[in-house]
Amino acid sequence: MNPVVVGASNSIYGNGCQFILRTLSLFSLTGWQNSMLKIFQQWLDRYFSNEEALLLLLLLAAALLAILTMGQVLAPMMAAMVIAFLMQGMVTRLRQWGMGHNLAVTIAFVVLLVSLGALLLFIMPIMWNQLVRFFNELPRMVIEGQELLMGLPERYPQFLSERQLEQLFASMTAEISGMGQRVLSFSVTNIPMLIGLMIYLILVPILVFFFLKDSSLIMAWCARFLPHHRPVMAKVWQEMNQQFANYVRGKVIEIVIVGAVSYVAFICLGLNYAALLAIAVGLSVVIPFIGAAVVTLPVALVAYFQWGWSAPFIYLMLAYTIIQVLDGNVLVPLLFSEAVNLHPVAIILAVLVFGGLWGFWGVFFAIPLATLVKAILYAWPIAVQEASLVQEREKTCEAAE
Repeated sequence: MNPVVVGASNSIYGNGCQFILRTLSLFSLTGWQNSMLKIFQQWLDRYFSNEEALLLLLLLAAALLAILTMGQVLAPMMAAMVIAFLMQGMVTRLRQWGMGHNLAVTIAFVVLLVSLGALLLFIMPIMWNQLVRFFNELPRMVIEGQELLMGLPERYPQFLSERQLEQLFASMTAEISGMGQRVLSFSVTNIPMLIGLMIYLILVPILVFFFLKDSSLIMAWCARFLPHHRPVMAKVWQEMNQQFANYVRGKVIEIVIVGAVSYVAFICLGLNYAALLAIAVGLSVVIPFIGAAVVTLPVALVAYFQWGWSAPFIYLMLAYTIIQVLDGNVLVPLLFSEAVNLHPVAIILAVLVFGGLWGFWGVFFAIPLATLVKAILYAWPIAVQEASLVQEREKTCEAAE
């Protein structure tokens, strides 16, 4: 690293700490306040005594600010970066098999186009048709449910009255009717949204191709603006890349496997809206614990209104339970043996925070983002301490010479 930059950074850090200490010394501090001041000083020395750590903090803050302020503008770029990141493993594997870089990128890009074409031409039309059928049948399901539940006030009058039940069904019917009209109707106001979607469908694959093809050039260009000697950033990037890649790629594989197995099971048992419900079950694995609990309700309701309390309903729920058990106890340990394990409280907090910030996509990427934060928090103090030790050794060697 440039000695001038190092000296300037250390000077800035030292002057900043001295300014804070002098400002606080103007006030009469008690013993407890002095202890807190020493703890704060030790915390600063541990995490921000290295100039590279300060630079990394500024880069993270700038990236977060850009996402918060220009998230919609940068959405195609971020989507392309995530897809290219996911497909980088395929390119690396193809190159290990002896293929050239351009050939490996071309094959990966063709796989992406075929997958996108299958999604748009086959999966989406089936899902849309089943969604339209579902909303057409939903009023009938509501009426049957109303007839089924109208006997509850007679059995449990202390908990639920007939008037309360009628108000509940009236509000549900109005909400369902509004949702159905929004799904079934199409107007001129939807044209800008469709144009934006078409632009995304063209722009994102092109960006993915260039990110895959020129990834080394892009990384080298970005590295020009960073210090040549960057052990802290290298440690954080290594930890983040490993954990983030393992989680995202594993989660995509889990979505495909769980969705496909659910679709086969639903088709074999003759469940209505099999494709729609299978996609919902597959996407539910994105949010552990919460997703499975939420998607169980529509699966059970559709099966009940189709068969009632009969043997096919029991077989369907048994098959669905087996899928969930195998997913949690067999598939997840196989796919995420090297991924960061997050506590359920951390998962729920991540879903609430990132979902509140960015809506659906915040919920979708809540776990990877939480994994990223955890990787940075774990790697940061270790990398800073190692970098500080290296700098002290270099200074000792220079002084000895």
